[in-house]
Amino acid sequence: MKGRLKGAQKGHSLLKKKADALQLKFRSILKKIIDTKQTMGEIMKEASFSLAEAKFATGDFNHAVLQNVNKAQIKVKTRKDNVAGVNLPIFESYQDGADSYELAGLAKGGQQLKKLKVNFGNAINLLVELASLQTSFVTLDEVIKITNRRVNAIEHVIIPKIERTLAYIISELDELEREEFYRLKKVQDKKKKIAKEKAALHAERKARGLDQGDGGPGESIFDEEHDEDLLF
Repeated sequence: MKGRLKGAQKGHSLLKKKADALQLKFRSILKKIIDTKQTMGEIMKEASFSLAEAKFATGDFNHAVLQNVNKAQIKVKTRKDNVAGVNLPIFESYQDGADSYELAGLAKGGQQLKKLKVNFGNAINLLVELASLQTSFVTLDEVIKITNRRVNAIEHVIIPKIERTLAYIISELDELEREEFYRLKKVQDKKKKIAKEKAALHAERKARGLDQGDGGPGESIFDEEHDEDLLF
């Protein structure tokens, strides 16, 4: 039982440290999300403005862009980041293949189109980063709730229950020890009383000349051959 108590206390300590580490990472991600959203607003503003500039310089190019689309050029890959035993998904964007619109804008508006692609590329990268942060935020939030519930359960339910059980066992063992001591004391007192009665009887018989044996009060009161069964 003491081993179980020690194990529960060790588990509580480890889970508490894990919860603290997760809380630290959680606050760090929250700060990054706030900063990223603020940056996202500025980048999307620039991207929208550059789109208006490109349309003004080259006209409407949506139809031409849609006709040349055959596969995605910007793709997303994922990896895992381990934080205190919790796997957090990390998303990263990358370009697959060459730029299909590298020659777009040769006739007119080339500078505006180039600026447009850069701004929207930055916006996509930031969106992917924000998605990664949001996913990690939600995952950490759930894990922290579960960890805190486990910490509270061990601290307020399991450990007190084991301590109460251990205290009950110790009190019962103490009570048994007191009962055993009292029983042995009563047995000893009973033996002394019997020996005293035997010695008195022997002295009386000797005084009357009825007993001439060698036995006497000098015999050991703990001699098992002369002990009688004691019942309580």
